[in-house]
Amino acid sequence: MRKIIHIDCDCFFAALEMRDDPRLRGRPLAVGGDPGKRGVVATCNYEARAYGVRSAMASAHARKLCPGLLIVPPRMAVYREVSLVIHAIMLEYSELLEPVSLDEAYLDVTDSRACRGSATLIAEEIRRRVRETLGITVSAGVAPNRFLAKIASDWNKPDGIKVILPEQVDAFVAALPVDRLHGVGKVTAARLHALGVDSCGELRVWQREQLLREFGRFGERLWELARGIDERPMQVERRRQSVSVEHTFERDLPDLAACLQALPPLLEQLAQRLGRLPEHYRACKPFIKLKFDDFTQTTLEQAGAAMTPQGYAELCRQAWPRGARPVRLIGVGVRLDSNLTPLGEQLSLFD
Repeated sequence: MRKIIHIDCDCFFAALEMRDDPRLRGRPLAVGGDPGKRGVVATCNYEARAYGVRSAMASAHARKLCPGLLIVPPRMAVYREVSLVIHAIMLEYSELLEPVSLDEAYLDVTDSRACRGSATLIAEEIRRRVRETLGITVSAGVAPNRFLAKIASDWNKPDGIKVILPEQVDAFVAALPVDRLHGVGKVTAARLHALGVDSCGELRVWQREQLLREFGRFGERLWELARGIDERPMQVERRRQSVSVEHTFERDLPDLAACLQALPPLLEQLAQRLGRLPEHYRACKPFIKLKFDDFTQTTLEQAGAAMTPQGYAELCRQAWPRGARPVRLIGVGVRLDSNLTPLGEQLSLFD
């Protein structure tokens, strides 16, 4: 039985801003872009969340929800430095560390001898050391697998810990709302609710074959998660899944023609980023993302599509009618395979 810890910093960027400037404490605070220049909220503190402000929300909309919201620009160099210190602390307990982002990571302590081999004591000690060393709080989840550890870390936020023992897994998962399952977004949740499935206990009634017919390949994953099964190993050496470039325009692009005209500089940036990747990555599938003026968005990707300006233009022509509205953001990118095939052949398509 594995022992997995998931560490998640509490409103990480905002917490560091409040730490470095105590005058910011106790008032609604967000870290993000300028509302007057189509900025987006990167994160916010809990005072701001009480007004409905959330990450990835347009800064202008966040200011409407919370007129007293203070928005400060991000200091990524500071955030990266603190993140490295947190990872260094975690590595003292196990080498099986999988960073997910600057503010969260998994740690496999199954074979660790620290704290008498207790995953709970290790998690508590990590939390204490981060608080004392860096002046911020983190929440922790302890469970037999990654799926449950991540859910547990969010259970008693902020500055909390949740432990799910092996003998508690079955009952805990049975009562878990399907909305909490990793990979179940609003659309899938709505489909499950329409089928009369609100909890994992109700989902267990469905046979594996039924879920496969109803949800395709994700049905297999649903069957496993409903039973608390997650055999994914730790990925100590993380590999990129995609490379992309996004741009939010100061003025909405009124129509498809304007979107097509905006593609060339984005594709040039994408080619530059691809050129900096190690050779064992291979571009395999182009995609385009459009966010419309009503904040709905669509992403279209197509295996075998040409990774050329003409190919991306065709993807844009197919994606735009899904909203058929002015566009505030365009993103272009490629999905990646990681093998021994070099990128050179694909990159030449951008030349």
